[in-house]
Amino acid sequence: MDALFTIIKQSGFASLGWGNWVMFVIAGLLLFLAITKEYEPLLLIPIGFGILIANLPLAEMSANSEGIIGLIYKMGIKTELMPPIIFLGVGVLTDFRPLLGKPLTFLLGAAAQLGIFVAAIGAAYLFGFTVKEAAVIGIIGGADGPTSIFLASKLAPHLLGPVALAAYSYMSLVPIIQPPILRMLTTKKERAINMGQARAVSRTAVILFPILTGAVASLAIPSSAPLVGMLMFGNLIRESGVTERLKKTAGGPMIDIVTIFLGLSVGATMEANHFLTYQTIMILILGAFAFSFSTIGGILFAKFLNLFLKKKINPCIGAAGVSAVPMAARVVQTFVSSETNGRVNPLMAAMGPNVAGVIGSAVAAGVFLSLLQ
Repeated sequence: MDALFTIIKQSGFASLGWGNWVMFVIAGLLLFLAITKEYEPLLLIPIGFGILIANLPLAEMSANSEGIIGLIYKMGIKTELMPPIIFLGVGVLTDFRPLLGKPLTFLLGAAAQLGIFVAAIGAAYLFGFTVKEAAVIGIIGGADGPTSIFLASKLAPHLLGPVALAAYSYMSLVPIIQPPILRMLTTKKERAINMGQARAVSRTAVILFPILTGAVASLAIPSSAPLVGMLMFGNLIRESGVTERLKKTAGGPMIDIVTIFLGLSVGATMEANHFLTYQTIMILILGAFAFSFSTIGGILFAKFLNLFLKKKINPCIGAAGVSAVPMAARVVQTFVSSETNGRVNPLMAAMGPNVAGVIGSAVAAGVFLSLLQ
């Protein structure tokens, strides 16, 4: 009997505290949303399970342990390896033709980064975060998980868990967050603007775009090169037409493998004693403001452009300027189509600012790195 009591005392059950149970609930909520509601399941399932195993006492499965998860974290995130690889895969999966067909929409993608800077300023001057921490919190407004992880790993590694959770959570909640903002800031007349088809884009243009954009962005802001450079390299693989095997690998098995490891290791940073703090709550709140202001920035800038344009643009597509590709564009399509009884379908027009937002958030991260690193 004494041996049984000794085994129980040495087990993880005896070491469970209230913080572990709270984190189990958070993990369960993420898994529930991912599995039953299909909110970003490829991301939230690894993150949710990572949270679960990181909070199993004595299991040595947290990102700070010497076990397998700790090894993945140290080799994949602390070395900044996995986020750029994710961007390589994203580049393969991204079609920049809608952006090239309507170059003006690039400005909407830039305007939709407003929330990044609003939240960063607020975090620094109103809530007492350091400048580096504020920059990492602000990048949540780009709705780009890999960029958030990349910047956090460089400027504020201790905030990686809550920042990544906020970024991926708000990405998955785009269909809930954006429609009320779209309804509040646009009129029925504006929602009914039909932009028509974009002009055709030549093969030469789609091949030159990743080469020139990658070079120019990296020369202008060298700190953005790991993200923008890999994004554009992936897109060149896609558009060259002669690298089908590389395209299938980078856009399929490779990005899937890295997503698994990235999600698990990020989730495993969220141990109860580090995660359950006032600071985490403020990050989640500021992240919501950052994302909302990014949506607002894109919409309002589209309305501003309409003051000068003969051919008006549907301001709703400005909301797609956040980096959640292609979810934000689909949300705009669903909203506008339902508001116009199917008469207006701006999906392809919305994809322009949507893919521009991917570049915009990476450049914003590069700006922060250039100023603060």
